[in-house]
Amino acid sequence: MMKALTTIISLVALISASAVAQAAAPQNQVPSCYAANPKMGQKSAEPQRWLYLVIDQTVVLDDNLKSSLADIIKHNLQVGMGFSVFGFSAFSQGHYMSHLATGVLEEIITDKKIRDDVSVPALQKYDACMKGQYGYGVKLALDAVGKALQGSSADLAKSDVIASMTEISHLVKENPVKNKQVLLVSDMLENSTISSFYAKNAVRKIDAAKELKIVEGNNLLGDFAGAGVYVMGAGMMPEQKDAQSKNSLYRDPKTLAALKTFWDGYFSRSNAKLQEFGSPELL
Repeated sequence: MMKALTTIISLVALISASAVAQAAAPQNQVPSCYAANPKMGQKSAEPQRWLYLVIDQTVVLDDNLKSSLADIIKHNLQVGMGFSVFGFSAFSQGHYMSHLATGVLEEIITDKKIRDDVSVPALQKYDACMKGQYGYGVKLALDAVGKALQGSSADLAKSDVIASMTEISHLVKENPVKNKQVLLVSDMLENSTISSFYAKNAVRKIDAAKELKIVEGNNLLGDFAGAGVYVMGAGMMPEQKDAQSKNSLYRDPKTLAALKTFWDGYFSRSNAKLQEFGSPELL
């Protein structure tokens, strides 16, 4: 009992020290259980999957969508994969892309032959570390997403969605992991010097082909290296108080369909596949 308690305390101390040292760095912020247990005689395997969590801070989620987002993250974060969390909003208003967290959840050794070759104390220490690492990594991701959501505001006049997607795509492409997914929490409503998907304080029905030509003309197509993209929050508008403004919250199916067509085309031409377009919730 005392040995197990000592192991857990040591793990917490290791995690806390590493978190402080790496908080400002873009590297892995989840301490390695392999590095902490050299007596295992094993190296951590490279992650096989990577999840990018990208939060548009011009969108304010209600409690139900926040809860749904947290469930999606907890369900999808598994051992043997890495994750990165980013926030973005409006470049023109000083709200730049921010890298909030990155971590790797290491694959646990299950091979009986390898485990039998390790001493019982070393194996117990390793197993305790791996159990703590998973919980720590998931909390790191959820806390980073929570931080991004706390900074969300519907008062920002601009939203650089397209430029932000292009910037994120470069980071995704540089990652050598082959299986990559992007979970994008955004209304997907561009409102910048490039284009605006609004008219008279309401979402306008865009001409997808025309908008794609504008994107190409401004060299804003990206390269996601074949990643799958999932969108949550598409077409969302902030709650309005007066009755006249509330009418502008209505988004007819044709308007949403045109919005989806545009982003399907953008991601297709940016070497990605739009897997789901949640408007607003992912199903």
